[in-house]
Amino acid sequence: MGFPFLVIMGLLLSVPVMSQETEIGFGLGGFKYTGDLARGISVKSIKPGGTAFFRTNLSNAVSFRIAATAGKLGAADASTAIDPFATQRNASFDIFIFEASTVFEYHFLKWRSEATMIRWTPYFFGGIAIFGMSGIDDKPAEYSNIQPSIPFGFGFKYILNPKWYVGIEYGARKTFFDYLDNLSGGEGVIKDYQYANPNDTDLYHFIGLSLTYSFYTIPCPVSPYRKNYRSR
Repeated sequence: MGFPFLVIMGLLLSVPVMSQETEIGFGLGGFKYTGDLARGISVKSIKPGGTAFFRTNLSNAVSFRIAATAGKLGAADASTAIDPFATQRNASFDIFIFEASTVFEYHFLKWRSEATMIRWTPYFFGGIAIFGMSGIDDKPAEYSNIQPSIPFGFGFKYILNPKWYVGIEYGARKTFFDYLDNLSGGEGVIKDYQYANPNDTDLYHFIGLSLTYSFYTIPCPVSPYRKNYRSR
């Protein structure tokens, strides 16, 4: 999957820089897991994470972003047990997760236009990602610690000035993997309770605040005196 990433990046970054601006930024927030150990989203189960990103603006409405996001991810039946089976299972996991992603952002308002007074916009994003996990000592099955996912979500951005933006974003990551919590199907006749539902896959989420620096160049107006001098 690395080769398609490089192809997409090369094509997008080779687009002519017509009113195009580039940005860099970072954010702090938290990771949340949903799966067999936790069904809902509770504040107490959010673990710290951070992100750094590069963004190129293809137009006033569409941007392309490359990001690296990392942090802790975990859950425990002891604090999130959803039924008597989960109480008996008493499973838990606590891992470190690293994600590399490429996404497109679509902004709903013309916030970047100099002809408007709007300084903020909601936006939606979606793309592809690869994530890796560490901290799993005992695997119940053979699987790779590197997996693909589909990130998607929404956020809000606010312009502090032409150089600096702040934002808040929530995103879910749809995985194709059922061992994020190190639990999946098992033999129901063996009453060790150390198994889960194999018919659904795990998800993880990231919510955070970000600060963005824009390499914005203010066009220099042509002096009328210089124009008259050139016309002579």
